[in-house]
Amino acid sequence: MTVRRPFDAPRGLVRDLVARALAEDLDPLGDLTAGLLPPDSRAEARFVARSAGVVAGLACVEETFIQVDDSITWAWSVTDGDAVAPGTVLGTVSGPLASVLTAERTALNFLGHLSGIATATRAFVDAAAPLRVWDTRKTIPGLRALQKAAVRAGGARNHRGNLSDWVMFKDNHLTVLGIVDAVDRARDQWPGRTIHVECDRLDQVREALDAGADALLLDNMTPDEVRACVAVADDHAATHGTRRALLEVSGGITVDTVGSYSDTGVDVVSSGSLTNSVEVFDVGLDIEVSSPCC
Repeated sequence: MTVRRPFDAPRGLVRDLVARALAEDLDPLGDLTAGLLPPDSRAEARFVARSAGVVAGLACVEETFIQVDDSITWAWSVTDGDAVAPGTVLGTVSGPLASVLTAERTALNFLGHLSGIATATRAFVDAAAPLRVWDTRKTIPGLRALQKAAVRAGGARNHRGNLSDWVMFKDNHLTVLGIVDAVDRARDQWPGRTIHVECDRLDQVREALDAGADALLLDNMTPDEVRACVAVADDHAATHGTRRALLEVSGGITVDTVGSYSDTGVDVVSSGSLTNSVEVFDVGLDIEVSSPCC
């Protein structure tokens, strides 16, 4: 039995996504080029970091090798969440040359993309400290679970995974329902779910607090505007003898500007940039070829 690591996406999903990626690369006739190689040629290869970053996606790499050729073996020197320097050997791979070459690009695509997310996330977490950092639903369709696992590897935490996780009223919902009616309906229909309300003005913050929302998203506000909202939320909790609603700040906040929100008193900052606009982590597979002696 394989033990699931803290930063792995669900294994069944990994299997399915890897299978889809390999089918994209191999259907309908397979790897025409690798099929011309001598069948007894073998490869000893190393995954090498070309730049500094944070590793994520090792489960996808392993699954790629398994599905291409289960005789391929590997050994990792790192695990998801580890920070690495340029030149670091992440792990080694051994197996038939043709099979390793067939698996190479798919494995590197997963590793580079997911490690890029973990790397960007770590930079954002460091810049936001002591604020906690959440991701968003701004993910590549079909890859959300993998991308959110990479966010965890980078040191941040996941916002809701999908629309079924909890109730979240954005501005377009509220144009129809209004904050009070929205919260009342949610409390009646889904009493065990978190109720989250987006606010872009101070009067909406007051209204959402009075309505009993569990969490508020302070959207596109300046640090000073956020501080004013925090003061109102603190006063509301003290007056009513209740726990303060969770306060999330978001909207146009970047790794360069998030530090200005770190002392505002909010609980978390969320950013779609963790998953929707990251650079691929530069990693290569350096292969040495060997053939049986005649």
